[in-house]
Amino acid sequence: MPWTKDDYPDSLKHFMAPIRHKAIEIANALLEDGYGESRAISIATAQAKEWGENRHMRIRKKGH
Repeated sequence: MPWTKDDYPDSLKHFMAPIRHKAIEIANALLEDGYGESRAISIATAQAKEWGENRHMRIRKKGH
């Protein structure tokens, strides 16, 4: 099941929108490549965090 900007895993809800959107993009690509949902989310979250850090972006919403 591909995720969207409005329908995504709960584990992404505390991330800033650009990081969350990148994670969704990566996770959907991994799903297309045959990865399971939980593995796709895990990999996508790590890669999106790294992507944001490399761009000096804030990763999480305040308080999280």
